[in-house]
Amino acid sequence: MTTRDRTDAPAPGTTAGAGLDARLVVDRGSFRLDVALTAAPGDVVALLGPNGAGKTTALRALAGLVPLDGGHLRLDGTPLDRTPPEGRPVGVVFQDYLLFPHLTALDNVAFGPRCQGLAKAEARARAAEWLDRMGLAAHAGARPRRLSGGQAQRVALARALATRPRLLLLDEPLAALDARTRLEVRARLRRHLAGFEAVAVLVTHDPLDAMVLADRLVVVEGGRVVQEGTPSDVARRPRTDYIARLVGLNLYRGRAEGHAVRLDGGPSVTTTEELSGPVFVAFAPSAVTLHRERPTGSSARNLWHCEVAGLETHGDRIRADLDGDLPLAADLTTAAAAELDLFPGTEVWASVKAVQTHAYPA
Repeated sequence: MTTRDRTDAPAPGTTAGAGLDARLVVDRGSFRLDVALTAAPGDVVALLGPNGAGKTTALRALAGLVPLDGGHLRLDGTPLDRTPPEGRPVGVVFQDYLLFPHLTALDNVAFGPRCQGLAKAEARARAAEWLDRMGLAAHAGARPRRLSGGQAQRVALARALATRPRLLLLDEPLAALDARTRLEVRARLRRHLAGFEAVAVLVTHDPLDAMVLADRLVVVEGGRVVQEGTPSDVARRPRTDYIARLVGLNLYRGRAEGHAVRLDGGPSVTTTEELSGPVFVAFAPSAVTLHRERPTGSSARNLWHCEVAGLETHGDRIRADLDGDLPLAADLTTAAAAELDLFPGTEVWASVKAVQTHAYPA
């Protein structure tokens, strides 16, 4: 996906202050959310984070379903902190869609415009237009129980967009779909979000959903933003263990002196980058080569004595979790794993070439 260019100037056709400008502070006893979010019209921002990080609380605060205990919330320059949910120009797509079971798809979509004061005929005409855009014109008269999961998701999206919101909130919009339907609906959703002219905020646990749908990722842990940037930046330079696991990298922190990085509480790693001071070092599990005996004459500059802690099958690959000199994950083909005769407790040597590591300032 091509990330939209961003500058400090307003986007063409917009005014200064257009878009989302928020600092969401919510106190819940032992948990405190304090998250800043900004986005220009046309941006799609994904909130990522582990369970309990505060993603859904942030989304509900944007919708007005959870009151702020501090901070601010402005949309297109207008403060919304004290505006009730029904008065906000916000559309929401919930994880379970929350379609009205007694209404047809057409009347579900028309519900929002009717609440905004549109006459019944005009609201239904707008709803029919949105169902047509979603490829659901033939299902306008169907009630939710007659719709597939993918069709219900598109009705929910049409219902949110029919109100012409300035902020679209999507709470795990693909979580209820099976893998095959998810692939199709994700592609459709990407097309619709690409044409959305206001701000969209997506909450998801799925890194693929975030990478495909969002222009920018905001990673939240413990109620705080720990990293944000374009999908490619976050994937290339993770800054926490959670993000590293999310994008499938081994991640370590240490101190660099030239091409050598002394890891915190661990061995050294040789890298191609020449740095000085606190750094992160990352490498992919697929970059790790395993040997039953200590290799001789190897070109790899990094070699550690380890023990297999666990094995998992991922498609046609085997993921080996290793303890020892350096805890790490290694990906092998099933053939390589069989040849090495790996099982928990097997002692191995793990090697990684310096060119396959990536070091960057912490």
